[in-house]
Amino acid sequence: MSVRQERVQEQLVQEVSDMVQKDLRDPRLGFVTLTGAEISKDLRHAKIFVSVLGDEEARKQSLKALNGASGLLRGEFARRAHLRVAPELVFQYDDGIDRGQHIFELLHSVEADLKPRPEEIEAANATSSTSVADANKEDTY
Repeated sequence: MSVRQERVQEQLVQEVSDMVQKDLRDPRLGFVTLTGAEISKDLRHAKIFVSVLGDEEARKQSLKALNGASGLLRGEFARRAHLRVAPELVFQYDDGIDRGQHIFELLHSVEADLKPRPEEIEAANATSSTSVADANKEDTY
């Protein structure tokens, strides 16, 4: 990726995030966070990844609203970034956060499985106290 691509990509996320927060007044928009972007080498196409707080329906409605406003956002971004040609914007749901949450839950369940249960601790304590008592008997003879 070229330096220009990276700069435009970073500016795209910042500017569009600002526009979504301050300028868009669509009731379908929920709690939307822009998580990243990918822009083509010729800077004519861009995918913007978003995370939406809520259920599947809120996700669909927010993406529909964002993709519906992509023309407005595209023109405003071109003006703010001083670009001759603005990239065509497509919003996609970023499922990376969901995958991370799922992995965290799996790790937490594995950790819970590895912890000894109270009855196992009691059994281990009973066994160790019996072996200590047996060792003491051997010492007295």
